[in-house]
Amino acid sequence: MNFNLTDEQRMLEDTVGRLVRDAYGFDKREQYRKEALGFSTDMWRTFAELGLLAVTFAEDFGGFDGGGQELMVVAEGLGRGLVVEPYHATVVLSGTAIKTLGNAEQQEQLLGAIASGEARFALALYEPESFYDATHINTTAEKTASGYRLNGKKAVVLHGDSADQLVVVARTSGTNPSAEGLSVFVVPADAEGVSRRGYPTIDGLQGADIVLNNVEVGADALLGEEGKGWAGIEQAINHGIVALCAEAVGAMEVACDQTLQYLKEREQFGVVIGQFQALQHRMVDMRMALEKARSLTMLAASSLEESDELRNKRLHAAKAMVGKAGALVAEEAIQLYGGMGMMDETPVAHYAKRIVMIDHLLGDKNYHLQKLSSLLDVDEEAS
Repeated sequence: MNFNLTDEQRMLEDTVGRLVRDAYGFDKREQYRKEALGFSTDMWRTFAELGLLAVTFAEDFGGFDGGGQELMVVAEGLGRGLVVEPYHATVVLSGTAIKTLGNAEQQEQLLGAIASGEARFALALYEPESFYDATHINTTAEKTASGYRLNGKKAVVLHGDSADQLVVVARTSGTNPSAEGLSVFVVPADAEGVSRRGYPTIDGLQGADIVLNNVEVGADALLGEEGKGWAGIEQAINHGIVALCAEAVGAMEVACDQTLQYLKEREQFGVVIGQFQALQHRMVDMRMALEKARSLTMLAASSLEESDELRNKRLHAAKAMVGKAGALVAEEAIQLYGGMGMMDETPVAHYAKRIVMIDHLLGDKNYHLQKLSSLLDVDEEAS
């Protein structure tokens, strides 16, 4: 398997890198997240103008028809800047679900709106009782004469407070929990019966709890076939895992760089603390953890089109490793900084928060280790 970037992928990497370096310094980032929506609408338009919102979409929507590697390149670059714009919620999760399930008309309308930056989406998937089980859906969609009536609650919907449209997963049939009978709907966020409670998350982003109370939507709100939405949900989760792992790698890299720089500058008792061998060893441990996470992320990103079994093994392994390695990097960075590492004025504190939060999105390391273990047990039984 070739992990070298193509010329086009290197150009994409340079584009994201320049954007983060020139327009996303830490002070700018703090300024953006204090705006009314929790991010910069001007920066979101810049993402659209550079084509970043359509990288994984077809060329008809201004994209590169990119796959896992292109997604990894963009997400890793955004992770270096701790970008607070709703890229993951809109492009990765919602965009993948629409791309997988939507008909030609829906794709043209909805993906075109995402690519142009005209509309922001949020995937309303998990519920208060779901934990990390995406098939545990109590939200219902009852068929009506003109469409569907939705009722239910969604928890911690990333950027759900500022989204223009909600991609809602609801049960139209089947028993709970089960992938059978799940359907996906596009619901205007301001539709009658939709209530949202937005709040900041510890990593500087935004989340929302959403209640759907007799929300009426037309038949054209359904993505794909009724009860056959799991394929799109699974694809969205898989792409989301790759993007989160890549973002964590980008953030971990910066955390390592900033910590090393601090060790070279901080003096104690007239000696630069980076000269102490014990601290050098801890810095090496951080770098080794980073490279383990990077390697498995690259493997996972290159495996999205592999067989279900192989792809799932690599995704679970990557997310588990990112969770483990990320915790080590975040904790070591703060400890090596000392008290400075706990201050909001210190950028590394914010990188540590984001790295730790990523572990808890789309399944933490323990969840993915259990999933990986169950797949390996099946292999042993088969042999």
